[in-house]
Amino acid sequence: MSPHTAPPFILPNERVVLFDGVCSLCNGWVKFLIRHDTAQRLRLAAVQSVEGQALLNWAGLPTGQFDSLVLIENGQPLLRSDAVLRIFALLPGPWRYLAWLRVMPRRLRDACYAHVAQNRYAWFGRNDACLLPHADHQRRFLHG
Repeated sequence: MSPHTAPPFILPNERVVLFDGVCSLCNGWVKFLIRHDTAQRLRLAAVQSVEGQALLNWAGLPTGQFDSLVLIENGQPLLRSDAVLRIFALLPGPWRYLAWLRVMPRRLRDACYAHVAQNRYAWFGRNDACLLPHADHQRRFLHG
């Protein structure tokens, strides 16, 4: 990733959440975001998609093994707990108050995040393929 290179597929001032499209927990998170991001501040892309792979590549992140939610905002990738807490800060109502968890040391937050990430398939399941977005939500997802 070069500081002078804009991320592919993303318009200026657009925020994109990259998620593991075969992870049941991640798909539940995406459904949560669609339901609660009423201002539609967030776009979505599965890491397995062409757009997701290009964005991972741009950010210098692994494209074959994925272990972190990524938020791309202002041309910068945020990872792990930083991404989750920034996303909460963008949501309306009581959800934004969860962003205050950032006062906890990042090392502790990321250790908790890593524990869930490592066990997500065992605890929540795995899909054989990425779930397709509902037609009403199609505009929320990046498309080349």
